[in-house]
Amino acid sequence: MRVLLVEDDRMIGEAVELALKDAKYAVDWVRDGLMAINTLECQTYDLVLLDLGLPKKDGFEVLKTIRDRGNEVSLLIMTARDATQDRIRGLDLGADDYIVKPFEIGELLARMRAVSRRKGGTARPVLTNGVITLDPATHEATVNDHTITLTGREFAILQALLVRPGAILSRSELEERMYGWNEEIESNVVEFMISSLRKKLGSKDLIKNIRGVGWMVSKDA
Repeated sequence: MRVLLVEDDRMIGEAVELALKDAKYAVDWVRDGLMAINTLECQTYDLVLLDLGLPKKDGFEVLKTIRDRGNEVSLLIMTARDATQDRIRGLDLGADDYIVKPFEIGELLARMRAVSRRKGGTARPVLTNGVITLDPATHEATVNDHTITLTGREFAILQALLVRPGAILSRSELEERMYGWNEEIESNVVEFMISSLRKKLGSKDLIKNIRGVGWMVSKDA
């Protein structure tokens, strides 16, 4: 999953960025509202973490602009503003959730998973296509009652595929879910991870290659 972090406080930004990378998210970090808007115009994200007290454009302005332009990206406000009216305003402008600083990283990650589930049309805590089940909280996959522990990049690829079973994802789309801006993309990493996943899952047929297009997991397998 690729996340845009919008936070002007360097200490908080560094801590959240590190925690997200440790949780195997691909993270891009911007420090003002205008940059956030411009970034969302040219890059697709699965989720935005948005502070409100931003330079150049206030977080509420950023949120309104995003929604006015028809961008339905999942968005979680994280701010020190704890007034009820600020919460109401943020949610009414289109935020999916609101968390007040200081917060525990564990709660932030849980809220991110919950927001992603709701946007994916399910309240279930796991992703599944009927054969493969993936738990985003533990990074474990289950096939035929056999539990498999995944590496960070294996998890990122399988999560991307299971969010939309039946959809074909290209190499570049899968790379986007594994790497942030400042990370070097390794040659053939997608093919290597797919091969590793197939071995762990016990069958190459569980992740299908559509030649010249990309990879998919079957829907309602």
